[in-house]
Amino acid sequence: MPWTPSRRSLFAASGALLAAPALAQRGWPNRPVQLICPWGAGGGTDATARIIATLLERELGQPVNVVNRTGGSGVTGHAAIATAQPDGYTIGIITVEIAMMHWQGLTELTPASYTPLALMNEDPPGVQVAQNAPYADIKALAEAIKSRPAGTFKASGTGQGGIWHLALVGWLQAMGLRGDHVRWVPSNGAAPAMQELAAGGVDIVTCSVPEARAMLDAGRARSLAIMAAQRNPQFAQVPTLNETLGISYSTGAWRGIAGPRNLPAEVQQRLGAALKKAYDSSEFKEFMSSRGFGTVYGDQAAFARFMAESDRAMGEAMKAAGLART
Repeated sequence: MPWTPSRRSLFAASGALLAAPALAQRGWPNRPVQLICPWGAGGGTDATARIIATLLERELGQPVNVVNRTGGSGVTGHAAIATAQPDGYTIGIITVEIAMMHWQGLTELTPASYTPLALMNEDPPGVQVAQNAPYADIKALAEAIKSRPAGTFKASGTGQGGIWHLALVGWLQAMGLRGDHVRWVPSNGAAPAMQELAAGGVDIVTCSVPEARAMLDAGRARSLAIMAAQRNPQFAQVPTLNETLGISYSTGAWRGIAGPRNLPAEVQQRLGAALKKAYDSSEFKEFMSSRGFGTVYGDQAAFARFMAESDRAMGEAMKAAGLART
């Protein structure tokens, strides 16, 4: 006797047929997204990546998992983003170092190696010392650096030739010293550098004041100055270099979200819109403000232009500092 489907099986089959078009229409993303952070857990880039990931989850309807891929002075994580499959399931937070590393010959990656999605943040560096350091202010530290032989002081904050290293070089040059007068000790980010500062392994850490906040709040470090045109309202007690030393030197780090080249247009549009909503949210603004992080937004086109200008400026600065190899 020939088999005939039951009403239940017909209903199940029709449900499956209806579900398939729905899934197809939904498109990207239909599984978790990985967001790579090239710097260590606990630092400013990691914190920024995690709040963005949390807000993206809400907009995309899928988990967005932050994965720290450290090493190689930032090369490892940035390379993992650039070489990922361009399907939208691996994106990352890229930092100012991508406009610097290739000038040092550390990598062939440049800002053009990515699909820019959104600029989200920019911060100037501060000058931090241990709580028990014998310097009452930045002027006392500057005089001590000038009066002692090259290599006496050690500083850290990021990898060799990274933005915080270049910030130190620029400050030294502005004081009339060689860029290598203070010896640089590479680290995998601000958090381990601040730990080394508190432990007495280095004398100075040039990272953003927000990145140093945990050690500052714990009473294990002090911030003597900020390399910016104006004070940070979140750390209003920290003066600028111009106020204290008469040096109008400023620089800054930036962070944005990007993916590998050739991301599908659908993914770019969806991520761009989701990132703009995340940036505009009160949660993002409050999170960044509470930590003293600067907020600045640039859409895909603006972020591409911003990175190109950063690449040019960093190249010139590194050549002047003797750090460029290409």
